[in-house]
This record gives sequence, C-alpha cells and structure tokens, in this order.
Amino acid sequence: MLNMRALVGEADLLMITFDALRYDVAVEIFNDGRTPFLQQTLRAGWEERHSPGNFTYAAHAAFFAGFFPTPAAPGRHVRPLALRFQGSVSIGKETSVLEGASIVEGLQLKGYHTICIGGVGFFNKLNPLGRVFPSLFDESHWAPEFSVSEPHSTRNQVLRATERIASFSSSQPLFVFVNLSALHGPNYFYLPGAVEDTPQTQAAALEYVDRQLPPLFEALRSRGRPGAGFLFSDHGTAYGEDGYQGHRLAHPVVWNVPYGECAWEGER
Repeated sequence: MLNMRALVGEADLLMITFDALRYDVAVEIFNDGRTPFLQQTLRAGWEERHSPGNFTYAAHAAFFAGFFPTPAAPGRHVRPLALRFQGSVSIGKETSVLEGASIVEGLQLKGYHTICIGGVGFFNKLNPLGRVFPSLFDESHWAPEFSVSEPHSTRNQVLRATERIASFSSSQPLFVFVNLSALHGPNYFYLPGAVEDTPQTQAAALEYVDRQLPPLFEALRSRGRPGAGFLFSDHGTAYGEDGYQGHRLAHPVVWNVPYGECAWEGER
C-alpha cells in the first residue's frame, strides 16, 4: 500500500474508476499483453478485490467515504485514505486520515483543487441524483461525448482532463477523479462484428481505454510534483453467468473487481 500519510499534501492524486470492469476480463488481457500501458503503469498487475457496492452509486458512495475495494483475502485490511471516524479498525500508520464528510472535502481542506470528469449517468448533472457526486468537487465536467453511448468517450474524457490539469500551476496540488464509461454497457461496438455485450467486447473496450490513457498520466507527470494513482473498478457485470445479466446483484463476477496502485516521482 502507498504511504498516503506521507504523500497527501505533497503529491498530485489520481483516481480512475473503470466502470463495470470485471476482474477476470482485466486480468486475462493484462496477462496476454493486450493492455501495454496498464502493464507499464501497474507493475504489480491487477489485484483481486471485493467491491463495497454492486452498482455505481453504492460503490462510489463508499469510495468517496474512504472505503476502496477490499483485498479478497481474510484479515483486517488497512485503508490508504480514511475520514476521521470513531471506532475505525482499518486505519494504519500509512493511512492519511482526513477531515470532513468525504475524502474530496478532506483533500480540499488539505489545499487540493478537486476535479471530477464524469462518465456514466450518476455523474451527468442532468438531474438531482446525477449532481450528488459532482457537487463534491471544486469543478466537475460531463458532456454527452463522455457517456456510455459514445465510442470515443475515453478519448474525450482524457482530453478534458488534460486541459484542466494544464490550467493550474504546479504549486497547486490536484486531485483528479475520472469515471470511465467505456467498459459499461453498451460496449459491443469495440469489437468489430459483435452485436451484443460479452466479456470479449468488454475486453476490447479495455484495450481501447488503454490506448487513451497515456496523455492523462503525462499531463500529471509533467507538472513536476510527485503523484499517486488509484485505478480500480466499482463493480463487475454479468453476461449470462448462472442466468444473471448486468449488475446490482450478488454474483462473483459483480463483486470481484480489479485494483491497482501506482506512483511517480516529482522534480520539485
């Protein structure tokens, strides 16, 4: 685990949620070398974890409260970021303990400018429910070209994120959150000839995402600050396993998610 107690305040922070990405899909194509940028970035590979929620809203409510996916193994697991909360047993010596009602607020109190790049409907700001999570941030961005129906959604999201990152002096620490919509259904259009969503079409979507991510990381690295990144899925999705379809249900392909951490050194 990254030593977030030492990093918060000094490092830029990046959180990417790969919406609906299954653990088995992510690991299979990682091991096959089909996501080269993620292989370079996640040197330890994808770790299997259990999501705190089985659909986007529930999972992100937990994430923003400091409860990231939990290692898929017995034991008491320390969290990298946590809110001050009486009785917590998952705060360790490397945990950054923040004030406030969300980690976004806690980072703001530490001097961070917080940026949300939305993807799926819970970030679209088109109704009160779609404004709950974006309203946590200093600034939030969503457009139809970021949504699940846009084949170039990740490219468009990364472009907006890099534009916003470039507008800030390196003296200003940033917390950048991106909810990637490309893995969520529909994703059949990433695999030529496919007419319905399957694990194979989600794998093709992840290959697409992998090709779009480098400019985002380069924009952060070029600021000269050290950085830390958290990359994980909020939940998986079922494509007919045991008769199940979708998510918001209790099945291993939904609860088991990929998780990874990365860090980079600064030049300050």
